[in-house]
Amino acid sequence: MHLIRNLSIQVGSALLCIFFINIVATGSEKPTNVIVFLTDDQGYADVGIYGSDNVDTPHIDQLAKDGIKFTSFYAQPLCGPSRAALLTGRYPVKIKEPGGKKKPNTVLGASEVTIAEILKQAGYKTALIGKWHLAGEGAPWDYAPPPLPPGKPGGKGPFKNELMPNEQGFDYFFGTPMHNGYTQRVDPERFIVDLMRNKKVIESQTDVNLLTVRYTEEALKFIRSNVARPFFLLLSHNMPHVSLGVSQRFAAKSTYGLYGDVIMELDWSLGEIIKELQILNLDENTLVIFLSDNGPPLGQLTDRNGGSSHPLRGGKYSTWEGGVRVPAIMRWKSKLPRHQTDHDVASVMDLLPTIAEATGANVPSNLDLDGFSLMSRLLGKPESRDRTYFYHSLNNLQAVRKGAWKLVLPRQRNDPELLWLARYTDEVSEHQLYNLDNDLSETRNIASQFPDVVAELLRETELAKKHL
Repeated sequence: MHLIRNLSIQVGSALLCIFFINIVATGSEKPTNVIVFLTDDQGYADVGIYGSDNVDTPHIDQLAKDGIKFTSFYAQPLCGPSRAALLTGRYPVKIKEPGGKKKPNTVLGASEVTIAEILKQAGYKTALIGKWHLAGEGAPWDYAPPPLPPGKPGGKGPFKNELMPNEQGFDYFFGTPMHNGYTQRVDPERFIVDLMRNKKVIESQTDVNLLTVRYTEEALKFIRSNVARPFFLLLSHNMPHVSLGVSQRFAAKSTYGLYGDVIMELDWSLGEIIKELQILNLDENTLVIFLSDNGPPLGQLTDRNGGSSHPLRGGKYSTWEGGVRVPAIMRWKSKLPRHQTDHDVASVMDLLPTIAEATGANVPSNLDLDGFSLMSRLLGKPESRDRTYFYHSLNNLQAVRKGAWKLVLPRQRNDPELLWLARYTDEVSEHQLYNLDNDLSETRNIASQFPDVVAELLRETELAKKHL
């Protein structure tokens, strides 16, 4: 833990711990548990209730029927920044990395305060099971066993204990330090991933076909061991990020190839979690949040081994809607209405303040959050906030949305802020304006018809550049 920043929340946290004890003692109300079920690279249209014709997701669909489905929920265009935004409630471009430098993949520095730390201070047991991807990256060959490329030394990778989940508020970590396709860049036929428990590597070259099952089993163990106290579980699945892997139980079970099999197994995983909550009588007082971290990597996989962002434009790495608008569902049976759809803008950055309000946890007043609590909105209370949302690709501000209007900014592939994402970036030579209510696929640029809207959104971007 980071002692200095924890001092700012100790007093409120101590009071909350007493509050939880009093609740349990009087039996008046159970404290709220929180489970965030995060998938990796699952597209907007890779869920049945979001319009998929290819994959069957009965448990995810039921979660939406029992809760609230979001149609304009935004993540970042790739993995690390989305996780950083989720944990901190901040735009990743603002997040401080060790040494104060921005790198291609976000690294959480010690000064950042995470939702796990906030909840831990409030008396919660916290766990991250699955992919971390916030401790940096080295060269792919650092993770590959011999034979290695000529002149490339082998190693364990650059991960430092102070950058791992146990130092960011998680009592327990079981998972991989990064994604499971990293060494594919060295050898397309070999997918190497280290499996860790807390700060120790317990397996090298773990079978990726078993990751979803093993994560699910660990999640169930964590839930069972914390029936008597409030808990926060971030179940951060590696799938369906490449390399795709699925257990024998689901192999060749879908009509959409390996990708469909993987989605079916993820849906099964969610179903197992919900079933366990019901068995343990925790279902009513557990806030369950399902979402993906970004859009699918279009063009990198075969037709039946890749996801879909239909009807959205673009996919992973891009700030077109298909890269950042993701399926997202919230269900809290004792509090939230059933079978509702929320069409307003929401973001992965909203999870920290929303979870904090739902649990009564204290958010330090000095935190510079970009997210907003969604609780009033979720409970059906009208909001007056006219929200402006900014789309970044790494450090590069590429678009802004306000209401139905989205303004895409000019950009060049050789922009140094794009770093390695330049190869995935299409050039935009002029301002492009889209009305997302009428043109969800971003096909009709109407900037010339609404110069006042363009001017207003440009003013918003200039203000954002000063703040971000």
